[in-house]
Amino acid sequence: MTGSHAETLRISSTAVVLPRVNLLPPEIAAGRAFRKVQCALGAGVLATFGIVGVLFLLASSSAKNAGEQVNAATARSSQLTVEAARYAEVSRVYARAAAAQVMLTQAMGEEVRYSQLLNDLSLRVPENVWVKALSFNQLAAGVAPLGSVTPGVGVLSVTGMAFDHDDVAVWLESLAAQKSYSDPDFANSTESLLGTREVVTFSSTANLTTATYSGRYAKPAGS
Repeated sequence: MTGSHAETLRISSTAVVLPRVNLLPPEIAAGRAFRKVQCALGAGVLATFGIVGVLFLLASSSAKNAGEQVNAATARSSQLTVEAARYAEVSRVYARAAAAQVMLTQAMGEEVRYSQLLNDLSLRVPENVWVKALSFNQLAAGVAPLGSVTPGVGVLSVTGMAFDHDDVAVWLESLAAQKSYSDPDFANSTESLLGTREVVTFSSTANLTTATYSGRYAKPAGS
């Protein structure tokens, strides 16, 4: 290979770098940069408006739901008020019934069912004793009968006959065994003849206890 040909090859293999020359005026380049900034700002503004719009819709929906709940609560409150007014008379009726019960208890709370007392007493009379007459004298509660220091609610007075004085003692014991009576005692006991039979005529008393109260009017209505 000749020298001139080798030189030619070296020149062709060397890269040639040409200088870059910006021929655009500076005003155009600045305008392009400004428009890019404007586009970016516009996109940001649009995104902001979008977020605000979404938040506004959410707030409007929440406000609507809250308003519906308030309206429903108001309607329910009005309904309850109407129902309360409807049942107000029931409360007044119950109040009147309670007041009437108190009055009835005060008036009849010390009721004594003498028919029941007589029936119970007839089942407890000893075999050798006969009751000729009896009476109940009811007193105010807590007042001691005449001749007694024990408070009672009344006095049972009995006139009867027995075969002997021991039978009179059995009679008094039978009264003491009943919760309706307390402090049984005899006022007198005398011997006499009934035909050819010797008998004892006696008079006895016993205090009536609070167990003689029926309690029918002291119980709440319906019990």
